[in-house]
Amino acid sequence: MSSSDSPTVTERTVNKDHEGQIDEEKGGFLDKVKDFIQDIGEKIEETIGFGKPTADVTGIHIPHISLEKIELIVDVLIANPNPVPIPLVDIEYLIESEERKLVSGTIPDAGTIHAHGSETIKIPVSLIYDDIKSTYKDIKPGSIIPYKVKIVLHIDIPVIGRISIPLQKNGEIPVPYKPDVDVYKIKFEQFSFEESTAILHLNLDNKNDFDLGLNAMDYELWLSNVSIASAELKESANIKKQEITTLNLPISFRPKDFGSAMWDMIRGRGTGYTIKGHIDVNTPFGHMKIPISKEGGTTRLKKGDDDDNED
Repeated sequence: MSSSDSPTVTERTVNKDHEGQIDEEKGGFLDKVKDFIQDIGEKIEETIGFGKPTADVTGIHIPHISLEKIELIVDVLIANPNPVPIPLVDIEYLIESEERKLVSGTIPDAGTIHAHGSETIKIPVSLIYDDIKSTYKDIKPGSIIPYKVKIVLHIDIPVIGRISIPLQKNGEIPVPYKPDVDVYKIKFEQFSFEESTAILHLNLDNKNDFDLGLNAMDYELWLSNVSIASAELKESANIKKQEITTLNLPISFRPKDFGSAMWDMIRGRGTGYTIKGHIDVNTPFGHMKIPISKEGGTTRLKKGDDDDNED
């Protein structure tokens, strides 16, 4: 094979400057695409009118309160200025008292706010009193404590993306305490072994830091293990905070049912009693039905002409 038949090898040189120029052109192109998309998004936002929604806590209600728990409903008004519905992704809530957490939680998929509309979202929250008192020993039954509710709304908005709206509102809640009950005395108006009428002097000791407006009550009373009276009454009275209020309730019973124990009662000796029932009251925080009870108490039976100053 002659030298003229040998294959010719051509060396290819790499123009690094040229490749760099290509990379710069690619980078510039991508930047232009990004700028173009951003510009289009801004123009769409301007043209269609996308904007951030507004929100406000318009009220806090207490639909239920008892000795065990209190239920709150937080009303949040959300206004959507956009031409499309927006989803409310999550709602985070926290209730604290003097920077101490009482309860917190998250509500997922909380709904959708209509286009160019507004809606009130209701956020239910329950506080269990035993949990609060066991965590914070200085929170006493009967007290009123300040609270702050903090809410964060997480919302997805077309073009703009996900945003968070923080809200808060202050208030007060009670930690209710069951009133102490005591049968102070039973004073006869008319005595007969067959049928006697008397006035039951019932003391209610309200140890709460708020008044109780009595609407009605029911009770059953036992003397010496014998049930002598039970009633459901429409009784109106203002049971003032940190005071003892006496209710005078008419009763009738048959003394002969007590047997020989009645003689001890008539002689003025202390008589054992048990009372159980409920009081229906209004409070500054809502309506309550509170149980009342006392077992192993001692009371006195007095004749109508006895001098009360001797009590």
